[in-house]
Amino acid sequence: MIRFHHRAVPIALAAVLIDTIGFGIVTPVLPTLIVELAHVGLPEATRIGGYMLIAFAVAQFFAGPVLGNLGDRFGRRPVLLAAMTAFSADYALMALAPTIGWLFLGRVIAGITGATYGPVNAVLADVTPPEKRGATFGLVGAAFGAGFIIGPAIGGLLSTLGPRAPFVAAACLALANAATIALIMPETLSRERRRPFEWKRANVFGAFAPLLHAGGAAPLLLAALMWQIAHMVYPATWSFYAEIALGWDARAIGWSLAAVGATMMLVQIFLTGRAIERFGEERTVLIGLAIGVIEFFLFVFVTKGWQAYTLILGGALTGLIFPSINAILSNRVDAGHQGALQGGMASLASISSIVGPLAMTQALAFGADHGEPGSAFLLAAILAGLSLVTIWLGVVRRQGALA
Repeated sequence: MIRFHHRAVPIALAAVLIDTIGFGIVTPVLPTLIVELAHVGLPEATRIGGYMLIAFAVAQFFAGPVLGNLGDRFGRRPVLLAAMTAFSADYALMALAPTIGWLFLGRVIAGITGATYGPVNAVLADVTPPEKRGATFGLVGAAFGAGFIIGPAIGGLLSTLGPRAPFVAAACLALANAATIALIMPETLSRERRRPFEWKRANVFGAFAPLLHAGGAAPLLLAALMWQIAHMVYPATWSFYAEIALGWDARAIGWSLAAVGATMMLVQIFLTGRAIERFGEERTVLIGLAIGVIEFFLFVFVTKGWQAYTLILGGALTGLIFPSINAILSNRVDAGHQGALQGGMASLASISSIVGPLAMTQALAFGADHGEPGSAFLLAAILAGLSLVTIWLGVVRRQGALA
Protein backbone atom coordinates (compact mmCIF):
# COMPACT_ATOMS: atom_id res chain seq x y z
CA MET A 1 0.00 0.00 0.00
CA ILE A 2 1.30 3.48 -0.93
CA ARG A 3 1.61 5.95 1.94
CA PHE A 4 1.50 9.62 1.02
CA HIS A 5 3.57 12.01 3.09
CA HIS A 6 1.22 14.97 2.50
CA ARG A 7 -2.51 15.06 1.82
CA ALA A 8 -2.03 17.28 -1.26
CA VAL A 9 0.00 14.56 -2.99
CA PRO A 10 -2.83 12.11 -3.89
CA ILE A 11 -5.04 14.95 -5.13
CA ALA A 12 -2.27 16.35 -7.33
CA LEU A 13 -1.54 12.87 -8.66
CA ALA A 14 -5.24 12.44 -9.39
CA ALA A 15 -4.98 15.45 -11.75
CA VAL A 16 -2.29 13.61 -13.70
CA LEU A 17 -4.35 10.44 -13.61
CA ILE A 18 -7.46 12.14 -14.99
CA ASP A 19 -5.39 14.02 -17.57
CA THR A 20 -3.90 10.76 -18.79
CA ILE A 21 -7.18 8.88 -18.70
CA GLY A 22 -8.66 11.67 -20.79
CA PHE A 23 -5.90 11.31 -23.35
CA GLY A 24 -5.85 7.51 -23.29
CA ILE A 25 -9.60 7.06 -23.39
CA VAL A 26 -9.86 8.76 -26.78
CA THR A 27 -6.73 7.25 -28.33
CA PRO A 28 -8.34 4.00 -29.58
CA VAL A 29 -11.11 5.89 -31.41
CA LEU A 30 -9.08 8.81 -32.75
CA PRO A 31 -8.14 7.14 -36.06
CA THR A 32 -11.80 6.31 -36.73
CA LEU A 33 -12.98 9.82 -35.86
CA ILE A 34 -10.32 11.47 -38.03
CA VAL A 35 -11.24 9.22 -40.98
CA GLU A 36 -14.93 10.09 -40.41
CA LEU A 37 -14.51 13.87 -40.11
CA ALA A 38 -11.73 14.40 -42.66
CA HIS A 39 -13.02 11.84 -45.20
CA VAL A 40 -9.58 10.31 -45.75
CA GLY A 41 -7.97 6.88 -45.61
CA LEU A 42 -5.92 5.53 -42.70
CA PRO A 43 -2.43 6.52 -43.99
CA GLU A 44 -3.53 10.13 -44.43
CA ALA A 45 -5.34 10.00 -41.06
CA THR A 46 -1.97 9.06 -39.55
CA ARG A 47 -0.49 12.31 -40.80
CA ILE A 48 -3.49 14.33 -39.59
CA GLY A 49 -3.19 12.68 -36.17
CA GLY A 50 0.41 13.85 -36.06
CA TYR A 51 -0.60 17.40 -36.93
CA MET A 52 -3.14 17.33 -34.10
CA LEU A 53 -0.48 16.32 -31.61
CA ILE A 54 1.68 19.17 -32.90
CA ALA A 55 -1.17 21.66 -32.38
CA PHE A 56 -1.60 20.31 -28.84
CA ALA A 57 2.12 20.64 -28.17
CA VAL A 58 2.50 24.18 -29.54
CA ALA A 59 -0.27 25.35 -27.22
CA GLN A 60 1.33 23.53 -24.28
CA PHE A 61 4.74 24.97 -25.12
CA PHE A 62 3.49 28.48 -24.46
CA ALA A 63 1.10 27.56 -21.64
CA GLY A 64 3.48 25.46 -19.53
CA PRO A 65 5.75 28.26 -18.24
CA VAL A 66 2.78 30.60 -17.78
CA LEU A 67 0.96 28.09 -15.57
CA GLY A 68 4.16 27.32 -13.68
CA ASN A 69 4.88 30.99 -12.96
CA LEU A 70 1.24 31.66 -12.05
CA GLY A 71 1.62 28.83 -9.54
CA ASP A 72 4.69 30.53 -8.06
CA ARG A 73 2.66 33.75 -7.73
CA PHE A 74 -0.83 32.64 -6.67
CA GLY A 75 -0.27 29.10 -5.43
CA ARG A 76 -0.71 25.68 -7.01
CA ARG A 77 -4.35 25.01 -6.12
CA PRO A 78 -6.08 27.78 -8.16
CA VAL A 79 -3.98 26.98 -11.22
CA LEU A 80 -4.85 23.29 -11.11
CA LEU A 81 -8.52 24.07 -10.49
CA ALA A 82 -8.79 26.44 -13.46
CA ALA A 83 -6.94 24.07 -15.78
CA MET A 84 -9.02 21.01 -14.90
CA THR A 85 -12.31 22.91 -15.22
CA ALA A 86 -11.36 24.12 -18.70
CA PHE A 87 -10.14 20.62 -19.54
CA SER A 88 -13.62 19.24 -18.88
CA ALA A 89 -15.27 21.86 -21.06
CA ASP A 90 -12.80 21.13 -23.84
CA TYR A 91 -13.56 17.40 -24.02
CA ALA A 92 -17.25 18.25 -24.15
CA LEU A 93 -16.46 20.49 -27.12
CA MET A 94 -14.58 17.70 -28.90
CA ALA A 95 -17.43 15.27 -28.27
CA LEU A 96 -19.65 17.58 -30.31
CA ALA A 97 -17.09 18.49 -33.00
CA PRO A 98 -18.90 18.61 -36.38
CA THR A 99 -15.76 19.02 -38.50
CA ILE A 100 -12.05 18.23 -38.36
CA GLY A 101 -11.40 21.95 -37.72
CA TRP A 102 -13.37 21.81 -34.47
CA LEU A 103 -11.40 18.75 -33.43
CA PHE A 104 -8.17 20.68 -34.02
CA LEU A 105 -9.49 23.56 -31.92
CA GLY A 106 -10.24 21.12 -29.14
CA ARG A 107 -6.68 19.80 -29.22
CA VAL A 108 -5.31 23.36 -28.95
CA ILE A 109 -7.46 24.08 -25.89
CA ALA A 110 -6.44 20.71 -24.44
CA GLY A 111 -2.80 21.72 -24.87
CA ILE A 112 -3.34 24.89 -22.87
CA THR A 113 -5.38 23.30 -20.10
CA GLY A 114 -3.39 20.07 -20.08
CA ALA A 115 -0.14 21.75 -19.06
CA THR A 116 -0.82 20.53 -15.52
CA TYR A 117 2.32 18.46 -15.08
CA GLY A 118 4.30 21.57 -14.12
CA PRO A 119 1.97 22.63 -11.27
CA VAL A 120 1.64 19.01 -10.12
CA ASN A 121 5.40 18.49 -9.98
CA ALA A 122 5.72 21.82 -8.17
CA VAL A 123 3.24 20.57 -5.56
CA LEU A 124 5.38 17.48 -5.05
CA ALA A 125 8.57 19.55 -4.82
CA ASP A 126 6.90 21.86 -2.26
CA VAL A 127 6.18 19.03 0.17
CA THR A 128 9.11 16.65 -0.48
CA PRO A 129 12.71 16.90 0.80
CA PRO A 130 15.36 16.97 -1.98
CA GLU A 131 16.69 13.48 -1.32
CA LYS A 132 13.20 11.98 -1.78
CA ARG A 133 12.14 13.88 -4.89
CA GLY A 134 13.25 11.27 -7.42
CA ALA A 135 10.98 8.64 -5.90
CA THR A 136 8.13 11.14 -5.49
CA PHE A 137 8.39 12.31 -9.09
CA GLY A 138 8.19 8.63 -9.97
CA LEU A 139 4.65 8.66 -8.58
CA VAL A 140 3.72 11.04 -11.39
CA GLY A 141 4.84 8.37 -13.81
CA ALA A 142 2.82 5.82 -11.84
CA ALA A 143 -0.28 8.00 -12.15
CA PHE A 144 0.43 8.38 -15.85
CA GLY A 145 0.76 4.60 -16.11
CA ALA A 146 -2.47 4.02 -14.23
CA GLY A 147 -4.20 6.42 -16.58
CA PHE A 148 -2.97 4.41 -19.51
CA ILE A 149 -4.35 1.26 -17.95
CA ILE A 150 -7.77 2.74 -17.29
CA GLY A 151 -8.09 5.15 -20.21
CA PRO A 152 -7.40 2.96 -23.26
CA ALA A 153 -9.26 0.00 -21.74
CA ILE A 154 -12.37 2.12 -21.15
CA GLY A 155 -11.90 3.80 -24.53
CA GLY A 156 -11.79 0.45 -26.28
CA LEU A 157 -14.98 -0.65 -24.53
CA LEU A 158 -16.79 2.65 -25.12
CA SER A 159 -15.81 2.54 -28.80
CA THR A 160 -18.73 0.13 -29.27
CA LEU A 161 -21.02 3.10 -28.51
CA GLY A 162 -19.42 5.21 -31.21
CA PRO A 163 -16.20 7.26 -31.57
CA ARG A 164 -17.58 10.22 -29.59
CA ALA A 165 -18.58 8.37 -26.43
CA PRO A 166 -15.04 8.34 -24.94
CA PHE A 167 -14.86 12.14 -25.20
CA VAL A 168 -18.04 12.48 -23.10
CA ALA A 169 -16.58 10.16 -20.47
CA ALA A 170 -13.32 12.15 -20.39
CA ALA A 171 -15.25 15.40 -19.85
CA CYS A 172 -17.11 13.91 -16.87
CA LEU A 173 -13.91 12.61 -15.26
CA ALA A 174 -12.17 15.99 -15.59
CA LEU A 175 -15.15 17.75 -14.02
CA ALA A 176 -15.10 15.33 -11.08
CA ASN A 177 -11.40 16.02 -10.54
CA ALA A 178 -11.99 19.79 -10.62
CA ALA A 179 -14.62 19.38 -7.91
CA THR A 180 -12.17 17.40 -5.77
CA ILE A 181 -9.49 20.09 -6.11
CA ALA A 182 -12.00 22.81 -5.20
CA LEU A 183 -13.33 21.02 -2.14
CA ILE A 184 -10.44 19.29 -0.41
CA MET A 185 -7.02 20.11 -1.90
CA PRO A 186 -4.81 22.22 0.43
CA GLU A 187 -2.43 24.88 -0.86
CA THR A 188 1.24 23.82 -0.68
CA LEU A 189 3.03 27.10 -1.41
CA SER A 190 3.00 29.46 1.58
CA ARG A 191 2.54 33.18 0.94
CA GLU A 192 6.04 34.07 2.09
CA ARG A 193 7.55 31.73 -0.54
CA ARG A 194 5.61 33.25 -3.42
CA ARG A 195 7.14 35.71 -5.88
CA PRO A 196 5.76 38.26 -8.36
CA PHE A 197 4.65 37.05 -11.77
CA GLU A 198 7.06 38.20 -14.49
CA TRP A 199 6.39 37.70 -18.18
CA LYS A 200 10.12 37.48 -18.89
CA ARG A 201 10.20 34.29 -16.81
CA ALA A 202 6.93 32.91 -18.22
CA ASN A 203 8.58 31.22 -21.19
CA VAL A 204 10.80 28.20 -21.62
CA PHE A 205 14.00 30.24 -21.86
CA GLY A 206 13.23 32.32 -18.78
CA ALA A 207 12.28 29.23 -16.80
CA PHE A 208 15.60 27.54 -17.53
CA ALA A 209 17.80 30.64 -17.24
CA PRO A 210 18.96 29.89 -13.64
CA LEU A 211 19.72 26.28 -14.54
CA LEU A 212 21.75 27.08 -17.62
CA HIS A 213 24.31 28.84 -15.41
CA ALA A 214 24.77 25.69 -13.33
CA GLY A 215 27.31 23.12 -14.46
CA GLY A 216 25.96 20.10 -16.29
CA ALA A 217 22.41 21.40 -16.78
CA ALA A 218 22.57 21.96 -20.54
CA PRO A 219 23.49 18.33 -21.37
CA LEU A 220 20.72 17.12 -19.06
CA LEU A 221 18.16 19.29 -20.80
CA LEU A 222 19.36 18.23 -24.24
CA ALA A 223 19.29 14.55 -23.28
CA ALA A 224 15.80 14.94 -21.79
CA LEU A 225 14.60 16.58 -25.00
CA MET A 226 15.99 13.85 -27.25
CA TRP A 227 14.54 11.11 -25.04
CA GLN A 228 11.13 12.73 -25.00
CA ILE A 229 11.15 13.05 -28.79
CA ALA A 230 12.07 9.36 -29.05
CA HIS A 231 9.35 8.33 -26.60
CA MET A 232 6.75 10.21 -28.67
CA VAL A 233 6.78 7.17 -30.96
CA TYR A 234 4.09 5.68 -28.68
CA PRO A 235 1.46 8.45 -28.42
CA ALA A 236 2.13 9.65 -31.97
CA THR A 237 2.05 6.36 -33.86
CA TRP A 238 0.94 3.41 -31.74
CA SER A 239 -2.74 3.36 -32.71
CA PHE A 240 -1.79 3.57 -36.38
CA TYR A 241 1.25 1.27 -36.15
CA ALA A 242 -0.72 -1.45 -34.36
CA GLU A 243 -3.44 -1.39 -37.01
CA ILE A 244 -1.01 -1.31 -39.95
CA ALA A 245 1.67 -3.71 -38.68
CA LEU A 246 -0.38 -6.07 -36.51
CA GLY A 247 -3.92 -5.70 -37.82
CA TRP A 248 -5.36 -4.79 -34.40
CA ASP A 249 -8.75 -3.14 -33.95
CA ALA A 250 -9.64 -0.39 -31.45
CA ARG A 251 -10.26 -2.85 -28.63
CA ALA A 252 -6.91 -4.61 -29.13
CA ILE A 253 -5.14 -1.25 -29.30
CA GLY A 254 -6.84 -0.21 -26.06
CA TRP A 255 -5.71 -3.35 -24.25
CA SER A 256 -2.13 -2.97 -25.50
CA LEU A 257 -1.99 0.63 -24.23
CA ALA A 258 -3.42 -0.58 -20.93
CA ALA A 259 -0.52 -3.05 -20.76
CA VAL A 260 1.92 -0.20 -21.34
CA GLY A 261 0.31 1.72 -18.49
CA ALA A 262 0.26 -1.27 -16.14
CA THR A 263 3.95 -2.07 -16.55
CA MET A 264 4.88 1.60 -16.30
CA MET A 265 2.87 2.03 -13.12
CA LEU A 266 4.49 -0.98 -11.49
CA VAL A 267 7.99 0.29 -12.32
CA GLN A 268 7.25 3.77 -10.97
CA ILE A 269 5.69 2.50 -7.74
CA PHE A 270 8.04 -0.33 -6.87
CA LEU A 271 11.35 0.28 -8.69
CA THR A 272 12.04 3.97 -9.32
CA GLY A 273 12.69 4.98 -5.71
CA ARG A 274 14.67 1.82 -5.00
CA ALA A 275 16.76 2.19 -8.16
CA ILE A 276 17.63 5.81 -7.40
CA GLU A 277 18.49 4.93 -3.80
CA ARG A 278 20.64 1.99 -4.91
CA PHE A 279 22.35 3.43 -8.01
CA GLY A 280 21.88 7.21 -7.78
CA GLU A 281 20.09 9.43 -10.30
CA GLU A 282 22.88 9.37 -12.90
CA ARG A 283 23.28 5.59 -13.07
CA THR A 284 19.50 5.15 -13.09
CA VAL A 285 19.18 7.43 -16.11
CA LEU A 286 21.84 5.45 -17.98
CA ILE A 287 20.14 2.12 -17.21
CA GLY A 288 16.79 3.38 -18.44
CA LEU A 289 18.21 4.85 -21.64
CA ALA A 290 20.15 1.68 -22.50
CA ILE A 291 16.92 -0.33 -22.16
CA GLY A 292 15.09 2.21 -24.31
CA VAL A 293 17.59 1.90 -27.15
CA ILE A 294 17.26 -1.90 -27.15
CA GLU A 295 13.45 -1.83 -26.92
CA PHE A 296 12.94 0.60 -29.80
CA PHE A 297 15.44 -1.19 -32.04
CA LEU A 298 13.79 -4.57 -31.51
CA PHE A 299 10.36 -3.11 -32.35
CA VAL A 300 11.62 -2.67 -35.92
CA PHE A 301 11.43 -6.44 -36.34
CA VAL A 302 8.09 -7.12 -34.59
CA THR A 303 5.54 -9.07 -36.65
CA LYS A 304 3.51 -10.82 -33.92
CA GLY A 305 1.39 -9.56 -31.08
CA TRP A 306 3.26 -11.58 -28.44
CA GLN A 307 6.52 -9.98 -29.55
CA ALA A 308 5.03 -6.52 -29.02
CA TYR A 309 3.82 -7.45 -25.54
CA THR A 310 7.25 -8.86 -24.64
CA LEU A 311 8.91 -5.56 -25.55
CA ILE A 312 6.24 -3.60 -23.69
CA LEU A 313 7.05 -5.59 -20.55
CA GLY A 314 10.82 -5.04 -20.74
CA GLY A 315 10.54 -1.47 -21.99
CA ALA A 316 8.64 -0.40 -18.88
CA LEU A 317 12.04 0.15 -17.23
CA THR A 318 12.44 3.27 -19.38
CA GLY A 319 10.11 4.80 -16.79
CA LEU A 320 13.21 5.25 -14.64
CA ILE A 321 14.55 7.97 -16.91
CA PHE A 322 12.48 11.10 -16.49
CA PRO A 323 11.97 11.04 -12.69
CA SER A 324 15.74 10.78 -12.29
CA ILE A 325 16.48 13.70 -14.63
CA ASN A 326 13.75 15.79 -13.04
CA ALA A 327 15.11 15.08 -9.54
CA ILE A 328 18.64 16.15 -10.55
CA LEU A 329 17.33 19.45 -11.95
CA SER A 330 14.83 20.11 -9.15
CA ASN A 331 17.53 19.78 -6.51
CA ARG A 332 19.39 22.70 -8.13
CA VAL A 333 16.47 25.16 -7.84
CA ASP A 334 15.16 26.97 -4.75
CA ALA A 335 11.59 26.64 -3.47
CA GLY A 336 10.38 29.89 -5.03
CA HIS A 337 11.28 28.75 -8.54
CA GLN A 338 10.01 25.17 -8.55
CA GLY A 339 6.91 26.19 -10.48
CA ALA A 340 8.99 28.00 -13.09
CA LEU A 341 11.29 25.00 -13.46
CA GLN A 342 8.44 22.52 -13.81
CA GLY A 343 6.68 24.84 -16.25
CA GLY A 344 9.88 24.89 -18.24
CA MET A 345 10.05 21.11 -18.15
CA ALA A 346 6.47 21.04 -19.45
CA SER A 347 7.53 23.27 -22.34
CA LEU A 348 10.51 21.04 -22.99
CA ALA A 349 8.06 18.16 -23.27
CA SER A 350 5.99 20.34 -25.58
CA ILE A 351 8.95 20.87 -27.90
CA SER A 352 9.28 17.10 -28.14
CA SER A 353 5.54 16.90 -28.76
CA ILE A 354 5.92 19.30 -31.67
CA VAL A 355 8.94 17.66 -33.26
CA GLY A 356 8.16 14.07 -32.22
CA PRO A 357 4.72 13.56 -33.80
CA LEU A 358 5.80 15.22 -37.02
CA ALA A 359 8.93 13.08 -37.29
CA MET A 360 7.40 9.82 -36.05
CA THR A 361 4.15 9.94 -38.02
CA GLN A 362 5.98 10.86 -41.21
CA ALA A 363 8.49 8.05 -40.60
CA LEU A 364 5.63 5.60 -40.04
CA ALA A 365 3.71 6.77 -43.11
CA PHE A 366 6.86 6.56 -45.27
CA GLY A 367 7.77 3.14 -43.90
CA ALA A 368 4.22 1.82 -44.30
CA ASP A 369 4.22 2.90 -47.94
CA HIS A 370 7.40 0.84 -48.43
CA GLY A 371 6.44 -2.18 -46.33
CA GLU A 372 8.49 -1.18 -43.25
CA PRO A 373 6.07 0.04 -40.54
CA GLY A 374 8.81 -0.25 -37.88
CA SER A 375 10.70 2.71 -39.33
CA ALA A 376 9.40 5.10 -36.66
CA PHE A 377 10.86 2.86 -33.94
CA LEU A 378 14.23 2.85 -35.71
CA LEU A 379 14.23 6.65 -35.55
CA ALA A 380 13.30 6.46 -31.86
CA ALA A 381 16.18 4.06 -31.18
CA ILE A 382 18.66 6.47 -32.79
CA LEU A 383 17.41 9.40 -30.71
CA ALA A 384 17.48 7.37 -27.49
CA GLY A 385 21.06 6.37 -28.29
CA LEU A 386 22.05 10.02 -28.78
CA SER A 387 20.45 10.86 -25.43
CA LEU A 388 22.46 8.10 -23.75
CA VAL A 389 25.72 9.37 -25.25
CA THR A 390 24.89 12.94 -24.21
CA ILE A 391 24.31 11.95 -20.58
CA TRP A 392 27.47 9.87 -20.53
CA LEU A 393 29.76 12.50 -22.06
CA GLY A 394 28.12 15.68 -20.79
CA VAL A 395 27.19 14.71 -17.24
CA VAL A 396 28.72 11.46 -16.03
CA ARG A 397 32.27 11.78 -17.36
CA ARG A 398 32.47 15.55 -16.85
CA GLN A 399 31.31 15.46 -13.24
CA GLY A 400 32.66 12.04 -12.31
CA ALA A 401 29.13 11.11 -11.20
CA LEU A 402 29.85 7.39 -11.20
CA ALA A 403 33.01 7.64 -9.18
